Amino acid sequence: MDKHSPARNRTAWHRHLVLLAWRTLALLCVVLAGIGVVLPGLPTVPFLLVAAWAGGHGWPRLERWLLAHPRLGPPIHRWRAHGAVPRRAKWFASSMMVVSTVVIALSAAPLAAKLGVPGVMLVTAIWLWRRPER
Repeated sequence: MDKHSPARNRTAWHRHLVLLAWRTLALLCVVLAGIGVVLPGLPTVPFLLVAAWAGGHGWPRLERWLLAHPRLGPPIHRWRAHGAVPRRAKWFASSMMVVSTVVIALSAAPLAAKLGVPGVMLVTAIWLWRRPER
């Protein structure tokens, strides 16, 4: 197979698209995390975790920067090493889930959403509170 064959070009194009997808996901999550810093209710750390994960697949320099950052790096390291979630974050996330449940209960959402969304949040809260804290 020569270096200009259609199969080789497809493979290179596919690799380029996959790399672009990882980088787009990483950048989108960094932007959402930045918005979460100033917008109450929007989490920051989960987006940073996804950004570092996606960066590790397609943008190692971004991953290294996130891990080395004095404020952003420690939560990522805690998660990677122990799957740890600080108690304060658990309380905040749980509070936001309760507020979301009340909002959806008072909305005109279909009954399936009024039951399903809180059910998913309950399962998420149980999982979250079972995570180590340090």
